[in-house]
Amino acid sequence: MKETIEKEQLEFYEKVRSFTEETTQLRTDYWYDYSNLSTWQFWVILLFMFIVPLVVLYFFIDRKKIFLIGFYGFNIHVWFGYIDSWGNNKGLWGYPYELIPLIPGSLSLDAALIPILFMLVYQWTHHHRKNYYLYSIGLSLILSFVLKPILVMHNLFVLHKWVHYYHFFIAYCLVFLFSKLITNIFITMQKKGAN
Repeated sequence: MKETIEKEQLEFYEKVRSFTEETTQLRTDYWYDYSNLSTWQFWVILLFMFIVPLVVLYFFIDRKKIFLIGFYGFNIHVWFGYIDSWGNNKGLWGYPYELIPLIPGSLSLDAALIPILFMLVYQWTHHHRKNYYLYSIGLSLILSFVLKPILVMHNLFVLHKWVHYYHFFIAYCLVFLFSKLITNIFITMQKKGAN
């Protein structure tokens, strides 16, 4: 009985692995045909959603608090990466143009533009003693109801099924709250460790 279950499991696993491999090849073929370096969309994504945010961060990040801000930004990046992969894999949204075909979702948004915008808000509110939550909600509104519709308008982002922009607003809010919570926990642990 156990051998039969193990055999069925291995066969099923092999089927999943095979489909994953085929899907990856399809994504790569699609990228080479429609989303490659010869498209204007590729260059917009590379320059304005990936390189420019990284350059801005390089010049404007507070070097004295670089690890704190970087840790917070890494949290944002990781959680958005998970959410984006989940939504992409579930067919809830997609990106007709991607920076690279090997990573589903939007590397430029998940690893550069969105985390960097939140990092700059975090840094600014920290330095000017402003309400982090209020300004992060404002950024979430802009990202959800301005940036996402612009991306949709230019076919850089596509919504499927029941998904609406307010779902992204909720996700942005949950991610910035959770990232702030994790950052605060690590700050507290660091202070306790210093005593």
